[in-house]
Amino acid sequence: MNPQEKSTREKDTAVQYSGGTHNTQVALLTLNPAVDVTYTVPRLIADQKAHALATRFDPGGNGINVGRGLQRLEIEADSFIVTAGETGHMLERLLVHHLDTTHYERVAGETRINGTIMEQESGIQYEVSGIGPSIPPSQLSTLLNAFVTHAGKGIGVLTGSMPADISIELYAELVQRIQDVGGMAVVDTHHKALRHAILTGPFLIKPNRHELETLVGHELPTVELVAEQARHIARQCVKYVCVSLGGEGALLTGPEDTLYATAPKIKVQSTVGAGDSMVAGLITGFVRKLPLPDILRLAVACGAGTVQQPGTELFMADTVTALAPVIEVRTLNI
Repeated sequence: MNPQEKSTREKDTAVQYSGGTHNTQVALLTLNPAVDVTYTVPRLIADQKAHALATRFDPGGNGINVGRGLQRLEIEADSFIVTAGETGHMLERLLVHHLDTTHYERVAGETRINGTIMEQESGIQYEVSGIGPSIPPSQLSTLLNAFVTHAGKGIGVLTGSMPADISIELYAELVQRIQDVGGMAVVDTHHKALRHAILTGPFLIKPNRHELETLVGHELPTVELVAEQARHIARQCVKYVCVSLGGEGALLTGPEDTLYATAPKIKVQSTVGAGDSMVAGLITGFVRKLPLPDILRLAVACGAGTVQQPGTELFMADTVTALAPVIEVRTLNI
């Protein structure tokens, strides 16, 4: 770290990360949800059947994961979700106790199934993402209109993949629509969808390091280089850029400062849902109007709490409460 960096950690200040009331409405869009199936196996052998030691079924999809995280942080949200077929009914049943308010648009076909295999012997995690159903234009329009109406009252969250037949510019169009009705857009996606969305000036984007490297076209091996690119994007029109760095922590670039938070030393069980948990922490921090260092601290604590959980399970609120105060946040002179 640059010796001129200054620590913003407030050891003696208690920050409320959950509870209380707020007036900001949050709307979440999930166009391509999934039922996540996680198998734990001793090891995988080519052309041989692997017998699972444990199996989990969890509701999946980035927007759904963000919603699950917000519920644990006591932030109410409306979730707008496309479901299909018998798998869709299963997803809806799984979500009964995970989300506050759900709005389902049911279409023909089948909600996708995602598979994760945890190999005990190597510690390697394998992931397979399924294919979701198409959404008829009229039903898509109905869902998006309802989503934008709710998002215009606060924050609209655009995250995750889209069905293959939907325009890659959809998130960019939705950012503009949300802003036109007075809301703030949060975008967590990648590749061309992220590139288009940035040009419309969302309130917050949260790429991981690989996604940012893909966006800029070259590797960013140091935190300082990541910070420089985040600052460059923020100057274009995005108000806040948060970049997750895995075991190195995360940084948050705003209009005035770039903050860097180190990750706590923990045992990693599964990385699935860690980025979504960070988004939930960021949204919670902005909704509760916390200082920027505490917003980043909360986001990193949520991500760290999630990687300690098996499969696609997310953080526990008490874990976040314990982790957040010990996460150090520094201001970078970038």
